[in-house]
Amino acid sequence: MTPKSKLLTGKALSSAVLRFLAREEPLVATLGAFPQLDRARLLRILEKAAMMTEGGNGHDEPAEPAFSRVRLYSDGAARGNPGLAGAGAVLVEPSGQVVDRIGKFLGKQTNNYAEYMGLLLGLRRARELSVREVEVFADSELMLRQLGGRYQVKSASLRPLYEEALVLLNDFERVKFVHVPREMNRAADEMSNRAIDERL
Repeated sequence: MTPKSKLLTGKALSSAVLRFLAREEPLVATLGAFPQLDRARLLRILEKAAMMTEGGNGHDEPAEPAFSRVRLYSDGAARGNPGLAGAGAVLVEPSGQVVDRIGKFLGKQTNNYAEYMGLLLGLRRARELSVREVEVFADSELMLRQLGGRYQVKSASLRPLYEEALVLLNDFERVKFVHVPREMNRAADEMSNRAIDERL
């Protein structure tokens, strides 16, 4: 428990607990008990409950974005190329607080496919949160250069992912790409490998 959380009481504490669960817990047992839910829908339910606890409007979308700007760390892993693959994304608000961690098992795929899927997972989640500005951190030079228009997308399997990424990116008011070395992308790398290990 952080010192800050010890100071919370009443509705603020209840709301903070719900948002902490959404950010930090894998929620595997809950998803297993309710097969009609995927992680994104469950997180929306938790966010709605947090808003209602605070006395919000109770609608599916908040009146104002909870996070107008986020840093999105994305990664993909393939054990073999192609091989068992997973995608991961971590959204972080400017203060450094983790907003969400997402992982998805992809079955047998290439590393580049997994890299794109990690980005898509993060962009979809950022859009659900009504984020306006996103700064993308990734260690895949190929993906970043393709999205920046410097490289062509010749792979038939990557083309639909690339096109979806462009559509999602156009939903944001501002987008910035930052290439980072793998050691600076450990949180997203951890989620992509966890997706493989736990079949998320």
